[in-house]
Amino acid sequence: MPTIHSTAQVHPRAELAADVEVGPFALIGPKVRIGAGTRVGAHVVIDGRTTIGADNRLHPFSVIGGEPQDKKYKGEDTALEIGDRNVIREACTLHIGTVQDGGVTRVGHDNWIMAYVHIAHDCQVGNHTTFANNAQLAGHVQVGDWAVLGGYTGVHQFVRIGAHVMTGISSVILQDVPPYTLVAGNPAKPHGINAEGLRRRGFTSGQIAALRAAYRVLYRQGLTLEQARAALRELTDQRPQAAAAMGVLHDFLATTGRGIVRP
Repeated sequence: MPTIHSTAQVHPRAELAADVEVGPFALIGPKVRIGAGTRVGAHVVIDGRTTIGADNRLHPFSVIGGEPQDKKYKGEDTALEIGDRNVIREACTLHIGTVQDGGVTRVGHDNWIMAYVHIAHDCQVGNHTTFANNAQLAGHVQVGDWAVLGGYTGVHQFVRIGAHVMTGISSVILQDVPPYTLVAGNPAKPHGINAEGLRRRGFTSGQIAALRAAYRVLYRQGLTLEQARAALRELTDQRPQAAAAMGVLHDFLATTGRGIVRP
């Protein structure tokens, strides 16, 4: 049986794995499902059609599965899905989706989400990301694997942040950020690639060199986006050892919606 503190309120229809722990004064609604090994801290509220995977840690005063901060929301049965092994620190807010999008907000696996982070309706967050304190995502934002958002980063709705991106403290992200890029400022501007992060994740010196060259093509040669994409295809042919890493960049640039950050 789950270990539930006597002051917590867990709806009888909620589904909790046998070893879930629920702390004092927590509130868990009727459509919630929580996987094995997850710990719910004191005063945490989990509501909506929310599914939480295994071995997550939810710290005090977070609100998980709250209604969207969207005036168009009319009580539709939308959802929030959270994967495994995530750490969600104090006073974070993660909201369910809206029918105007896919209806589901998703957070993947192994994410480190620090205090006071907001993940709005319909956001799609990958795996192994880090959100420093007070990072804020507006609705419909996508964040790729291994991205690191500095403290107080604010992300405009519908923006996409690519894999392995790092943002500086208090960055304001108004356009898409290509994979591997360092950005900072208000509005955020590119400042090279996240070379140190790539090294820590096992990228080879050849791969990093190829990505540096790709950054120069994208940002230092005065090319239009279409011209840069053509030049990047040629660069990939010349650097076959980095083809997989370059492919992530090609795929991202093929589908930009708000345009990409520029110097």
